Amino acid sequence: MTLTRRHLMALAGAGSLALFLGALYFQYVEGLLPCVMCLWQRWPHRVAIALAAVGLVFPKAIIAWLGAGSALVGAGLALLHTGVERAWWDGPQVCGASAAQDLGSLSVEELFDTTSGPQLVLCNEVAWEVFGLSMASWNGLACLVLMAIWVAAARRAA
Repeated sequence: MTLTRRHLMALAGAGSLALFLGALYFQYVEGLLPCVMCLWQRWPHRVAIALAAVGLVFPKAIIAWLGAGSALVGAGLALLHTGVERAWWDGPQVCGASAAQDLGSLSVEELFDTTSGPQLVLCNEVAWEVFGLSMASWNGLACLVLMAIWVAAARRAA
Protein backbone atom coordinates (compact mmCIF):
# COMPACT_ATOMS: atom_id res chain seq x y z
CA MET A 1 0.00 0.00 0.00
CA THR A 2 1.31 3.41 -0.96
CA LEU A 3 0.86 6.22 1.49
CA THR A 4 -1.07 9.10 -0.01
CA ARG A 5 -0.64 12.75 0.82
CA ARG A 6 -3.68 12.50 3.09
CA HIS A 7 -2.12 9.55 4.97
CA LEU A 8 1.18 11.36 5.44
CA MET A 9 -0.56 14.52 6.65
CA ALA A 10 -2.56 12.47 9.13
CA LEU A 11 0.64 10.77 10.31
CA ALA A 12 2.41 14.10 10.82
CA GLY A 13 -0.61 15.54 12.61
CA ALA A 14 -0.83 12.47 14.83
CA GLY A 15 2.86 12.89 15.66
CA SER A 16 2.31 16.48 16.75
CA LEU A 17 -0.76 15.45 18.71
CA ALA A 18 1.24 12.75 20.50
CA LEU A 19 3.99 15.23 21.38
CA PHE A 20 1.48 17.83 22.57
CA LEU A 21 -0.39 15.28 24.70
CA GLY A 22 2.95 14.02 26.03
CA ALA A 23 3.81 17.55 27.18
CA LEU A 24 0.43 17.83 28.90
CA TYR A 25 1.00 14.45 30.55
CA PHE A 26 4.35 15.55 31.95
CA GLN A 27 2.78 18.79 33.18
CA TYR A 28 -0.48 17.57 34.70
CA VAL A 29 0.25 13.96 35.66
CA GLU A 30 3.97 14.03 36.46
CA GLY A 31 3.88 17.58 37.87
CA LEU A 32 6.72 18.81 35.65
CA LEU A 33 5.89 22.49 35.21
CA PRO A 34 6.85 24.03 31.85
CA CYS A 35 9.00 27.10 31.47
CA VAL A 36 8.12 29.87 29.04
CA MET A 37 10.19 28.34 26.23
CA CYS A 38 8.50 24.97 26.79
CA LEU A 39 5.16 26.68 26.26
CA TRP A 40 6.44 28.32 23.07
CA GLN A 41 7.32 24.89 21.67
CA ARG A 42 3.72 23.74 21.98
CA TRP A 43 2.40 26.30 19.48
CA PRO A 44 3.88 24.77 16.30
CA HIS A 45 2.33 21.44 17.30
CA ARG A 46 -1.07 23.10 17.74
CA VAL A 47 -0.74 24.63 14.28
CA ALA A 48 0.36 21.29 12.79
CA ILE A 49 -2.59 19.48 14.36
CA ALA A 50 -4.97 22.05 12.84
CA LEU A 51 -3.23 21.84 9.45
CA ALA A 52 -3.47 18.05 9.49
CA ALA A 53 -7.21 18.30 10.21
CA VAL A 54 -7.62 20.68 7.26
CA GLY A 55 -5.39 18.43 5.15
CA LEU A 56 -7.66 15.44 5.75
CA VAL A 57 -10.48 17.35 4.05
CA PHE A 58 -8.40 19.32 1.54
CA PRO A 59 -5.16 17.38 0.90
CA LYS A 60 -3.41 20.18 -0.97
CA ALA A 61 0.36 20.52 -1.24
CA ILE A 62 0.25 24.04 0.23
CA ILE A 63 -1.24 22.66 3.45
CA ALA A 64 1.61 20.15 3.67
CA TRP A 65 4.23 22.86 3.02
CA LEU A 66 2.68 24.95 5.81
CA GLY A 67 2.89 21.88 8.06
CA ALA A 68 6.57 21.49 7.17
CA GLY A 69 7.10 25.14 8.05
CA SER A 70 5.36 24.66 11.36
CA ALA A 71 7.57 21.67 12.15
CA LEU A 72 10.66 23.68 11.16
CA VAL A 73 9.63 26.48 13.55
CA GLY A 74 9.13 23.85 16.26
CA ALA A 75 12.62 22.47 15.64
CA GLY A 76 14.06 25.99 15.76
CA LEU A 77 12.36 26.78 19.07
CA ALA A 78 13.57 23.47 20.47
CA LEU A 79 17.14 24.18 19.34
CA LEU A 80 16.93 27.64 20.91
CA HIS A 81 15.74 26.12 24.18
CA THR A 82 18.38 23.39 24.08
CA GLY A 83 21.06 26.05 23.66
CA VAL A 84 19.74 27.93 26.69
CA GLU A 85 19.69 24.71 28.73
CA ARG A 86 23.27 23.89 27.74
CA ALA A 87 24.44 27.49 28.33
CA TRP A 88 25.44 27.91 24.68
CA TRP A 89 23.65 31.27 24.76
CA ASP A 90 21.46 33.32 27.07
CA GLY A 91 17.74 32.84 27.12
CA PRO A 92 15.14 35.55 26.65
CA GLN A 93 14.31 37.88 29.53
CA VAL A 94 10.93 36.18 30.07
CA CYS A 95 12.64 32.99 31.25
CA GLY A 96 12.24 33.57 34.95
CA ALA A 97 13.50 37.14 35.09
CA SER A 98 10.17 38.75 35.94
CA ALA A 99 9.36 36.02 38.45
CA ALA A 100 12.76 36.50 40.09
CA GLN A 101 12.13 40.23 40.34
CA ASP A 102 8.78 39.54 42.03
CA LEU A 103 10.61 37.61 44.75
CA GLY A 104 12.00 40.89 46.09
CA SER A 105 8.52 42.07 47.01
CA LEU A 106 7.79 39.03 49.21
CA SER A 107 8.12 38.95 52.97
CA VAL A 108 10.42 36.45 54.70
CA GLU A 109 7.43 34.29 55.65
CA GLU A 110 6.15 34.31 52.06
CA LEU A 111 9.59 33.39 50.73
CA PHE A 112 9.72 30.27 52.90
CA ASP A 113 6.08 29.30 52.40
CA THR A 114 6.09 26.18 50.22
CA THR A 115 2.35 25.56 50.36
CA SER A 116 1.19 28.21 47.89
CA GLY A 117 2.25 30.77 45.36
CA PRO A 118 3.75 30.65 41.90
CA GLN A 119 6.64 28.36 41.18
CA LEU A 120 9.66 29.69 39.37
CA VAL A 121 10.55 27.54 36.36
CA LEU A 122 13.77 28.61 34.68
CA CYS A 123 14.44 27.94 31.02
CA ASN A 124 18.10 27.13 31.58
CA GLU A 125 17.47 24.16 33.88
CA VAL A 126 16.93 20.71 32.41
CA ALA A 127 13.90 19.28 34.19
CA TRP A 128 13.86 15.90 32.40
CA GLU A 129 16.32 14.07 30.20
CA VAL A 130 16.97 10.63 28.81
CA PHE A 131 20.14 9.41 27.06
CA GLY A 132 21.69 12.83 27.74
CA LEU A 133 19.05 14.76 25.80
CA SER A 134 16.50 17.07 27.38
CA MET A 135 12.82 17.16 26.56
CA ALA A 136 13.50 20.20 24.34
CA SER A 137 16.20 18.29 22.46
CA TRP A 138 13.92 15.30 21.88
CA ASN A 139 11.17 17.63 20.74
CA GLY A 140 13.55 19.20 18.24
CA LEU A 141 14.52 15.82 16.81
CA ALA A 142 10.87 14.79 16.60
CA CYS A 143 10.05 18.04 14.82
CA LEU A 144 12.70 17.31 12.20
CA VAL A 145 11.18 13.87 11.59
CA LEU A 146 7.72 15.43 11.37
CA MET A 147 9.04 18.04 8.95
CA ALA A 148 10.35 15.24 6.71
CA ILE A 149 6.90 13.62 6.77
CA TRP A 150 5.23 16.93 5.88
CA VAL A 151 7.69 17.46 3.00
CA ALA A 152 7.02 13.92 1.75
CA ALA A 153 3.30 14.72 1.90
CA ALA A 154 3.81 17.92 -0.08
CA ARG A 155 5.75 16.09 -2.79
CA ARG A 156 3.34 13.18 -2.97
CA ALA A 157 0.48 13.14 -5.44
CA ALA A 158 -2.86 13.73 -3.78
